Amino acid sequence: DELVKLIIARFQRLQERYTTIVCEGVDFGGTLPGQELDFNLELANHLNCQLVPVLNAHGRNGAEVEEDLISLVESLLEKRCQTLAIMVNHCREFCLPPEGRERQQRRVEGIPIYPVRGHRILEMPTVGEVAHALQAEVIAGGEEGMSQEVSAFKVAAMELPHFLNHISDGSLIITPGDRADIIVGSLVADRSSTYPKIAGILLSGGISPDPGILKLIEGLSLRSLPLLLVGSDTFNTALEVTKVEPRLGPNNPRKIAAALGLMEELPISREELFGQIAESEHHRITPIRFEFELIQRAKLQKKHIVLPEGEEERVLRAEILLLRDVVQLTLLGDGEKIQRQIAQLGLKLEQVEIIDPSRSPLRQHYAEALFQARQHKGITLQMAWDMVEDVSYFGTLMVHCGDADGMVSGAVHTTQHTIRPAFQVIRTRPGHDLISSVFLMSLPDRVVVYGDCAVNPEPTSTQLADIAITSAATALRFGIEPRVAMLSYSTGGSGVGGAVEKVRNAVAIARQRRPDLKIEGPIQFDAAVDSRVARTKLPESELAGNATVFIFPDLNSGNNTYKAVQRSSGAVAIGPILQGLNRPVNDLSRGCTVTDIVNTVALTAIQSQES
Repeated sequence: DELVKLIIARFQRLQERYTTIVCEGVDFGGTLPGQELDFNLELANHLNCQLVPVLNAHGRNGAEVEEDLISLVESLLEKRCQTLAIMVNHCREFCLPPEGRERQQRRVEGIPIYPVRGHRILEMPTVGEVAHALQAEVIAGGEEGMSQEVSAFKVAAMELPHFLNHISDGSLIITPGDRADIIVGSLVADRSSTYPKIAGILLSGGISPDPGILKLIEGLSLRSLPLLLVGSDTFNTALEVTKVEPRLGPNNPRKIAAALGLMEELPISREELFGQIAESEHHRITPIRFEFELIQRAKLQKKHIVLPEGEEERVLRAEILLLRDVVQLTLLGDGEKIQRQIAQLGLKLEQVEIIDPSRSPLRQHYAEALFQARQHKGITLQMAWDMVEDVSYFGTLMVHCGDADGMVSGAVHTTQHTIRPAFQVIRTRPGHDLISSVFLMSLPDRVVVYGDCAVNPEPTSTQLADIAITSAATALRFGIEPRVAMLSYSTGGSGVGGAVEKVRNAVAIARQRRPDLKIEGPIQFDAAVDSRVARTKLPESELAGNATVFIFPDLNSGNNTYKAVQRSSGAVAIGPILQGLNRPVNDLSRGCTVTDIVNTVALTAIQSQES
């Protein structure tokens, strides 16, 4: 994960300078092909790249290629990759079914498949590539000779008369540096019209030729034949050269021309290809990228966050926030207990402010603030004094009075204990009549938004519309492109009943208030997340199958669904994140991890940047 975050950071620096970036997949040596493929697909998703996978058909029959092709497409669909096209390399005619041979292109699950012929030049390494791979010393030969393709490797162990019978065009001769007979014989054969032209000579054993031989070579420079020297013995040198793979580099115009010729044969125009790139699928953010961008955005404007559960070990271990200089933190609780806990855990929290609400000089000030806010409900000043001793009330009043920018709690306390003070004191923002909540669901390959799963039991159509619009804004704030699915037990116009009509009316209200938002509903969950189901149930919808914001019709369905997804798929549920409050206060699950706390504090800091 740390490696991926480093890659994302470097990629983002490129994005600031370029409109289009081409990434070559990672090629691991010695790992299982399945692991390599999975890593490349996941990395492409992290970078939000369109994919052009290349399937190698070299030396394979049609049935084998077809089996690999179907398996590849299944992997692409399973990981929800944005696939531009699949190229089948080294493809002969029988590699594709009859209809594919006629049209020279086919589609599998909507993905275009392009067969690309092999080309001899592209399948061979150059002498320069061999020299680079083996870190060979170049004794003789110019740039022209280094660009020659190597068609075969010949180990010269025989005496010269027998060896000459084995020379073939484009051979790289491998021989010890003290075999003057082979060296001279190869040079003469290369210049002779009766023998094939060789690509070069690779000397093993670290033995440089005799000065007299080198002088002779210097005088035979008509073709600038490369002469390379390596330190390894002949056997190991022969093993290493077989591992050298041909590359398509910028310094080999012959290979570039051959590759362009093959690509120009494909039944796709440049305009069509760039059109497909321009019509890229919707932006999707993966969990690792979400976490990375969350921290980066929080650091842009450092905020002060209060954590009422300062005696909890998981909260203390969120020192990562300080080490990365993300926020300023205040911990609430018994100061002596907190300090003992810090020492026992071996943590470094010198920069953290620790406040004991029962002994704080701020207690009177906050009691007066609470009294002013709640006296109409019958609360006396003495009652307010007693209530402020509670860490949730104290932390909420720190935010309310401007002594902190936001609060995160819930690792130990219940949701009601955490959010009730916020409802009573902080209240709603101007223009918001409703406080609602969302969970950011960190699924294995993407992050989506579920709402409302914690606050409103039976929202009306108007309230559902408000939740949808507010949740879309929350998604956008955290880098998730909002595509809102208003969920129901029916899709489109097929269902009837009061529950469906409530959702249908909510969709109409939301579209009227925000015509710029992408909203679909009523829609069932499967049609909202699975493009294949969507093509059957709602074929005309652009959003169906690609939703990122899911609005549940009531608290019962929302709360049960988020917990079912969380427990059955291993997804991380961040939240509930409260929407509509004047100042940010957010809840944690009592089963939260240190990572959950770090992420929630970061997103609370981001909310406070905009409040």
